[in-house]
Amino acid sequence: MNVVIFGPPGAGKGTQALNIVNKFALYQVSTGDLLRNEVKNKTSIGKDIENIISKGDFATDEIVNDLIEKVIFDPQKRNKLIFDGYPRSLNQAKNLDLLLSKSSQKIDFIFFLNVKKETIIKRIEKRKILENRADDNTLTLLKRYDTYMETTKPVLEFYSKKPNFYEIDGDVEIHEIYRKIEQILSV
Repeated sequence: MNVVIFGPPGAGKGTQALNIVNKFALYQVSTGDLLRNEVKNKTSIGKDIENIISKGDFATDEIVNDLIEKVIFDPQKRNKLIFDGYPRSLNQAKNLDLLLSKSSQKIDFIFFLNVKKETIIKRIEKRKILENRADDNTLTLLKRYDTYMETTKPVLEFYSKKPNFYEIDGDVEIHEIYRKIEQILSV
């Protein structure tokens, strides 16, 4: 099974993806983790990413698509992927469909965690303290949230027409969100 889970920064995609990974033995594909790994390893792509993210912008589709392609064509991860934070743009959504099609795979479930800006701010402030994440600056977050909502609108429209699309209220408690997702995946 391949799953896409998306929502604004701080929506809890990573937490929900990890719960799904543990229950259904999938591989979490977090673009945030892929990008942070490139930065951590000080690759040339990582330096570009660091510059882009420090301004509150997102990595280019080209960078992200290249990283995603490597994961999709990994035979050990075939039909066992959960995409956390990807796709973020219509171009990325179409690219994902194309890559999965080329590898004879498909998306089985699409979840959109719909979360209000106020809830995101509370979660990010808490995460900043607990995890000491450098990318969790409140002003940067607000810019990323607005950018995300603007760029993701076409993705939401693209996926919401599909029968395997589920919008989840992301303002409720984390365990409630997971319970709803688990019910859908277990059918």
